[in-house]
Amino acid sequence: MENPEAQRHREQNRELRSDEIDLFELFQNLWQQKLLIISITLAVTMLAAAFAFLSTPQYETKAGVLPPRMSDIAGYNLGRKEAGLDQFSAPYIYSLFKNNLLSVSLKRTFFQDHYLQVLDEDKRAGAQDKLWEEFNKILTVKAPDKNRPELYEVTVDYESPVLVAEWVNLYIEMAAKKAEKEMHENAFSGVAARVVVIKAQIDGLRTTARKQREDRIVRLRDALVVAEAVGLDAPQVVAGNTPSDGDLAQFIDGNLTYMRGAKAIRAELGVLEKRKNDDPFISELRNLENQLIFLKEIDVNPDDVSVFTLDSSAEVPETPVKPKKSIIIAVGLIVGGMLGVFATLICSMVKKRKIQAG
Repeated sequence: MENPEAQRHREQNRELRSDEIDLFELFQNLWQQKLLIISITLAVTMLAAAFAFLSTPQYETKAGVLPPRMSDIAGYNLGRKEAGLDQFSAPYIYSLFKNNLLSVSLKRTFFQDHYLQVLDEDKRAGAQDKLWEEFNKILTVKAPDKNRPELYEVTVDYESPVLVAEWVNLYIEMAAKKAEKEMHENAFSGVAARVVVIKAQIDGLRTTARKQREDRIVRLRDALVVAEAVGLDAPQVVAGNTPSDGDLAQFIDGNLTYMRGAKAIRAELGVLEKRKNDDPFISELRNLENQLIFLKEIDVNPDDVSVFTLDSSAEVPETPVKPKKSIIIAVGLIVGGMLGVFATLICSMVKKRKIQAG
């Protein structure tokens, strides 16, 4: 009886020879069908090449922005320190610009005013949500470097090299104009509020001065009545007697005012009654008026300020980023070869089954 171990070795050798025969047959079939493999490979490669060369080229350009320099924002802080107002910082101003750069409303405006205008009528009449989704892939705003979170890049990927550069620059300009408008409003709202306060102070001082003059007139009239009643026409001065400060105050503007005499009282009363303007007698008024003039002359020249710094400008690209022709053709060659081999194997299997069936 045959040894089981020897029988197992013989079966393994038979399987090995069978595998060698199958592998040899495989390569033999591939060689015999080499024309089919080459034809399929060439066909797929040509299709890939046609796609690569006939597809509409896509161009890309970008521009980077950074916070403004202190010299860029100096115009916004003119006179604020002198007026007692807080000064604007570069991070605050840049945050306004950044918010506009990332805002959906600005992107919607650009979508409506610029992107839709370059589309043909048929495409423009399509579903707006699809067009909006497509536009969001064309124009992107992001911070590309985690180590520089203040750096933002605006990128446009489109079929026209001139338009991509124009759109990047235009989008940044639109965001800057909105931020500059907000800064102008913020700057002048503080100044306007300060102007209102100073005007209120001036009005208050004038009202107080007018009431004090009216009160003085009332007291002088009472003093005149007393002076005329006692027949005192001229002031009474006692020789060798120097009045104290308290007595002098009572003599000029107190209960003893009548002792100045009716003649002096009438003269002062006439002046006060004819006075139309109390401004020369308000000591704080001129200082407040100077502040008011200074605040009204504060102005921001748009050419002297900037809400961002341009790190890199957008230029018209010369080479398209899509399609990548060499990669597409290489993939077509590989896929074509794989399809050719697969087709050859299928043909061989079908042929073998027919032989076995016959």
